[in-house]
Amino acid sequence: MAVRGFMMVGLLLAGLAACDAAEKPPGADTSAVAPSGLPTAPIVVGGERFTIELAYEPEAIYRGLGGRASIDERGGMLFIFPEPAYRQFVMRDCLVPIDIAYLDGRGEILDAYTMAVEPPQREGETEAAYNNRLKRYPSRYRATFVLETAGGTWERLGVGPGDRVEMDVEALKRLAR
Repeated sequence: MAVRGFMMVGLLLAGLAACDAAEKPPGADTSAVAPSGLPTAPIVVGGERFTIELAYEPEAIYRGLGGRASIDERGGMLFIFPEPAYRQFVMRDCLVPIDIAYLDGRGEILDAYTMAVEPPQREGETEAAYNNRLKRYPSRYRATFVLETAGGTWERLGVGPGDRVEMDVEALKRLAR
């Protein structure tokens, strides 16, 4: 990770650590790093506290949650982009269903889907052919953040478009700059 990335993660973590203890998820260590090597941060979705991995570098965004055999019930990944744009995600190398929500720059859910597991890349199938056959899950509106959690989370929490994810959006936006 670039020096800029480490500095921004440090600022984010310092800002999150300064939050009032009542606002911080119990047991969430804002200086923690996930087994993937990505930094983590606390968020609240539908009144439930999560500790999610932060993906803002191109390699982490491309890899996403691919290859994971499971996703913690209160875990997931937040993709952070420098500017709002129309986005689309696929289930590349994903082994479990994933819920995805496209968020605006304030953390409001614009679109939400449950993405089904896709058949893996076939023997002899080119990377381009594999990527072309994957179902696309597009945002209808310009999104700054994309949140992925374990499949079924949105239904369990009763959240969808118009609901808000509680997080330090300004500190998170600075990571992608």
